[in-house]
Amino acid sequence: MAMNLESWALFTATEAALSLSPGPAVMMVVAYGIARGWRTSLFVSLGILTGNAIYFAVSATGIGSLILASPKVFMAIKYLGAAYLVYLGLSAIFGKPSPLTISKLDGVALSGSKIFSSALMLQLMNPKTLLMFVAILPQFIDPREPVGVQMLILAACSIIPEFFILLGYGMLASKASHWATQERYAVITERIAGTLVTGAGIMVALV
Repeated sequence: MAMNLESWALFTATEAALSLSPGPAVMMVVAYGIARGWRTSLFVSLGILTGNAIYFAVSATGIGSLILASPKVFMAIKYLGAAYLVYLGLSAIFGKPSPLTISKLDGVALSGSKIFSSALMLQLMNPKTLLMFVAILPQFIDPREPVGVQMLILAACSIIPEFFILLGYGMLASKASHWATQERYAVITERIAGTLVTGAGIMVALV
């Protein structure tokens, strides 16, 4: 058990370090934090973390290894995800109505479920995330102990700290959101947020 505690602590530190490094997920949280405030960025965080939870389940069942064994499936998922993010980003940059835009919505309430779905798609269509889970997780699994219980503990060790890290990014970004919804700044805000999300898509495609 002592060895497990040390292993889980190391896994938590590793996951926290990876979560702190800017990547597509962080860029999307920051984009929504700037455009809509930290409360809206929570939907992004929840979508990303739900994607992580799914990847934990996929890794535990061995399906992840099967996906990674097929280069065509891997690349298809990768480029579909990247294309979707670039579409969202460009829509905001050019002022077309999307989950990021403010000026074209005319006061219509933003759908939290749509933001959640976009973030979930970002995470699920980023094969790098699956690769990380499949490559890293086995190093922290003790085959002498029940694997299912260990997976649940490791999932908690990953998801809980990442939630607070993403929350922190969203709250920092929302410092600028007090002027983001003002009409004269809305278009600028959309272009900044759109550029960040487009950059996330490009990162998914190139990494």
